[in-house]
Amino acid sequence: MLGLSAKITKGIITGTRLWCDDNSGAKIVQVIGVKGFRARLRRYPRAGVGDIVFVSVKKGKPDIIKKKEKAVIIRQRREFRRGTQRVKFEDNACILIDDAGLPKGTEIKGCVAREIADRFPKVVGIASSVV
Repeated sequence: MLGLSAKITKGIITGTRLWCDDNSGAKIVQVIGVKGFRARLRRYPRAGVGDIVFVSVKKGKPDIIKKKEKAVIIRQRREFRRGTQRVKFEDNACILIDDAGLPKGTEIKGCVAREIADRFPKVVGIASSVV
């Protein structure tokens, strides 16, 4: 997996609810785990923009509710550094992906952070805007 160009502050922990911004059928998901996180004792697993998380679908279509899925975080409210600038978004959002890292939906409604362009080029390809 490629490294990120920015210093991402991890602002999302387990239990955080995220908007699902694609058209896969999920509306709100809850983080239940972070892929590849090595933690210290009693420290919550944390994730930031561009990280893969395991989520449980809380609201959406009835056939996808209560399913465990993989997702990639595309926006976070916690600010992070991009060179000499600081970037933050107004909400926390993710999109559902499959095991190969390809998005399950065919379009993304909101904007996507520029940092995930190297890791997930297919996600950026279906995004409406990249910030």
